[in-house]
Amino acid sequence: MSENRQLLETFENQFPDRDYKIEIVAPEFTSVCPKTGQPDYGTITILYTPDKVCIELKSLKMYLQSFRNQGIYYEHVTNTMLDDLATVSKPRWMKIEAAFNARGGITETVTAQYTAAM
Repeated sequence: MSENRQLLETFENQFPDRDYKIEIVAPEFTSVCPKTGQPDYGTITILYTPDKVCIELKSLKMYLQSFRNQGIYYEHVTNTMLDDLATVSKPRWMKIEAAFNARGGITETVTAQYTAAM
């Protein structure tokens, strides 16, 4: 479990019988490369179909900011976010896409998905 997970809050979904998608884009995500200590910048896109609850945005902002000084690889941060967000919100479906800016002439995008067991 991520130590940052407790920052996340939810609120009741007013339309739990309807399948609809929520897309959240955070274009100013920052973390730190654990190998070089240099900052990593990227855009995090969260797309999900809520079930009983939705993710509260201010808490999500604080959660994303908690990675700012953390040394963490792209793949690790993306999958950690998916684990944390899916555990807290229990969506029907969720996808996290982390598109990191170029560093050394290379970009990387990591995508992780979750589907609830039926």
